[in-house]
Parts: sequence; structure tokens; C-alpha cells
Amino acid sequence: MKQNKYDEHPFFEAYADMDRSKKGLEGAGEWHILKNMLPDFQGKHVLDLGCGFGWHCRYAREQGAASVTGTDISERMLASAEELTDDSGILYVQQAMEDMDFPKASFDIVISSLAFHYIESLSDIFENIHRVLRPGGSLVFSAEHPIFTSKKEQDWIYDHTGEPVYWPVDNYQVEGVREASFLDETVIKYHRPVSVFINEVIRAGFDILRVEESVPSEEMLQKVPEMKHEWRRPMFLMIAAEKKEV
Repeated sequence: MKQNKYDEHPFFEAYADMDRSKKGLEGAGEWHILKNMLPDFQGKHVLDLGCGFGWHCRYAREQGAASVTGTDISERMLASAEELTDDSGILYVQQAMEDMDFPKASFDIVISSLAFHYIESLSDIFENIHRVLRPGGSLVFSAEHPIFTSKKEQDWIYDHTGEPVYWPVDNYQVEGVREASFLDETVIKYHRPVSVFINEVIRAGFDILRVEESVPSEEMLQKVPEMKHEWRRPMFLMIAAEKKEV
């Protein structure tokens, strides 16, 4: 299922008003971890799957990438990315991740931020990423954490004062569709346990280098006191892997 909520006007406007949309990478709660998982971009050819507003594309170029290709299914997202970008070394392509058809071994690095939980078949995606990466190439991605996606409500249980009491987890081992509420809209996401993410990466032919679960930075805790609750359960899962040398 190729879902494109971001081209629906009310949903796109609500997403564009989020901190991570307005402030870029520094407004993303997981960025302080993810950026330390990224490989050296110097002289590399990079593919960003589900590039959105193009923040990671521009970061890769700032770090010395020779070229960056950003793909996204959303025409609105890519139009915004183009407006924010003044760099001939970045190419934006409207394309669903499931339809990725780049030549074999055409990239050194593939990155993806918070997109794979919208994909029905992880195995197909990871196999295709493995195909387009050169030997020794890097894959780094983030996705919503399975603790976060296990229940479609994706919310705390609150007490009578409105304070979060606990985060409910149910049907954790039951993979499949979750009709989650996001920005007051119903969004189709796909839940799978942490073990499935890890094993699918391995099965596709990668060596896993690092696995991280999100926690708030000290800076964010100071700016947004409510971020203290992010210590109580991880919202994001991040994995760095490498295609084995031939």
C-alpha cells in the first residue's frame, strides 16, 4: 500500500507546523543520536528515501557528499524541499520507496528518516537498498519504535490531572497494520517487533554496526520540560548497517 497523506492539504499543513518541519534537524528529538550513527559523507553518493523537506539531503552535502538524491512520494514535500534547497548537487525525485529502480551499486550511502513504518514489506525494501548500494556501502535509518507502534492509539494512559501514568504496550508480537491517529488523521502504519527490523537487515546481506533507541538530549530537556517523559519509553528505533564487501 503506497500511502500519501502528505499531499492532503490539512494534513500537510499540520505536519509543516511541527518543530521538526520548521526547525529542521535540530528540532528532531532523535537527531543528536542519529547524526553520530552516520558515516563519513565526504565524496560519497547518497540516497535519502522518504526525504520529506530535504533536511538530511542538505546535511549530507554540507558534510561533503558528492551528490545526493532524495526521493519522496509526496509532491508537496518535494516542492517544499526544492524551495529550501539551492544546490545543484541535490536531485529530488517523486517516487514511492516501493518503486525504487536506481541502477545496481549506484550509491555509497542510503539514509532514511521515519519512513519505514509506512512500508508493508521491509524485506523488499532492504533487498532493494542492498542492490543499489556499492560493496562496503552504508545504510542508516530511523523508524517509529515498536513499543510506540504496537497499539494503534499511540498515546499514554493519563490520570485524572492529565499526567501520563504509563505507556501501554499490547499485541507486540502481532505484526501488521495499525490505523494510528496522527495529526488528527487516520494514518496506516505497519508494526513489527525490534527483532524483525534487525533480522530483515541481516537477511538482506548487511552487517549491523549499531542499534540505538531514542532518549531526549539535555538541551531538549531544558527547552521542553515535557520531554522528560521520553525517558520512559523509546519513540524511535535507529539502525546503522554496512553492505558486506564482495
